[in-house]
Amino acid sequence: MATRPFMPPPVAGNVSSQHRMPPTPVQGMPRPGYSPQQGQSPGPSRVGPPPPGYQGFPPGGGSSMRPAPGMPPPPAPSSDRKRPPPECRSSQGGGNSASRSAKKKKKMADKILPQKVRDLVPESQAYMDLLAFERKLDATIVRKRLEIQEALKRPIKVKRKLRIFISNTFYPAKSEVEDDDNGPSWELRVEGKLLEDGTNKVDSKLPKRKFSSFFKSLVIELDKDQYGPENHLVEWHRTNTTQETDGFQVKRPGDRNVRCTVLLLLDYQPLQFKLDPRLARLLGVHTQTRPVVINALWQYVKTHDLQDAHEREYINCDRYLAQIFESQRMKFAEIPQQLHRLLHPPDPIVINHTITVEGPDQKKTSCYDIDVEIDDPLKAQMNQFLLSTTSQQEIQGLDSKIHETVETINNLKTNREFMLSFSRDPAEFINKWLISQARDLKTMTDVVGSPEEERLADYYSQNWAQEAVCRYFYGKVQQRRAELEQTLSIRNN
Repeated sequence: MATRPFMPPPVAGNVSSQHRMPPTPVQGMPRPGYSPQQGQSPGPSRVGPPPPGYQGFPPGGGSSMRPAPGMPPPPAPSSDRKRPPPECRSSQGGGNSASRSAKKKKKMADKILPQKVRDLVPESQAYMDLLAFERKLDATIVRKRLEIQEALKRPIKVKRKLRIFISNTFYPAKSEVEDDDNGPSWELRVEGKLLEDGTNKVDSKLPKRKFSSFFKSLVIELDKDQYGPENHLVEWHRTNTTQETDGFQVKRPGDRNVRCTVLLLLDYQPLQFKLDPRLARLLGVHTQTRPVVINALWQYVKTHDLQDAHEREYINCDRYLAQIFESQRMKFAEIPQQLHRLLHPPDPIVINHTITVEGPDQKKTSCYDIDVEIDDPLKAQMNQFLLSTTSQQEIQGLDSKIHETVETINNLKTNREFMLSFSRDPAEFINKWLISQARDLKTMTDVVGSPEEERLADYYSQNWAQEAVCRYFYGKVQQRRAELEQTLSIRNN
């Protein structure tokens, strides 16, 4: 393409028609459609008089005007940083995109087969039914997990029978000369075991609890007349360093029957309290935990409508509560403090036993059954269910296989549609394919504008070329003016 010698345009406002020259490509001028941020340096935001032939902005303001190809808008403050070439951007973001794609969370929607595949393969409806059932199952499992987590926050106790064996064995004198070592004596043993529930098969898998773990203290009181005030008590109390045992034994000299009392104080977890007799009769609760007592009292207040109608934080005591709490009116926040003096340590279990040394049998045993509260065996299974990751890993592995299979099916569907389109109309398919490839190549190489049209000389003879040149040089003049003004201001200072 032939070019003419370049002449700078005259100053705006003094341009006559005889000075205008036909548009020619100017070295350094941005290619039509090229963004000003990519091809020219920024200039001040102040805009002077428009170039000749400029018809003004269209209605709606200059900011919404879309300039003709090759006519960059008036310069505005922006960054001088140029956009990196495509190969640099691809090298910079390649590793991150790979890591992001690897960490991308797969969704349930990725498992759904396309409608076209379902139409082609009617048997795939069975897979979709399984997918719907899986969604329901996942929702049920999540709901059950939440219920288990809430249940584990509260103590889960069940009542069981603890059978206590109290046995005594008499040992006659070993020789005619009686002393402390060879004289007659007896031995008392207190043992026990938890009776298994035949309906619950989980108990057999749990570790056996020691007998002493059920109690906080044990006291054996012997006949004070026979053993004196200093030797008639045998005590055991739990401490932080106590080692659990399967039973207790006491050995004393003697060849006469002895009356004894065994006091067993259960180790309640969480702590339980014995209610004041008046409050126990009113609420129907004898020994319970503090939250249960407060809840029972609140139920009594609601049942008898004792909550104040105007000040809801107060309760108006009836004649029974007034006698117990010694107050006609009190706040809900005061109930725990008021209950403190009405809650007492629970009563111990009292067993009266007689140690007999008579009869043909030297060993005699008595059995007693008491109710104890233990942790629900299902609690351990609940914790194991929440902490178990084996099933989750297996499910994730199966999900990955399903996603890979569905992705393979989608690729095969795309290949099938590609081949079918080619078989129906090969010529039309090739033309569309070439257009698509050209568009993709243009996007990949960051080519803007129309290189094929820009290659011809007639492209630069259109009406917009003159205005584009004027705008370009006007922007350069404004940029140079701003640089000179900045230099002069620095010198003056």
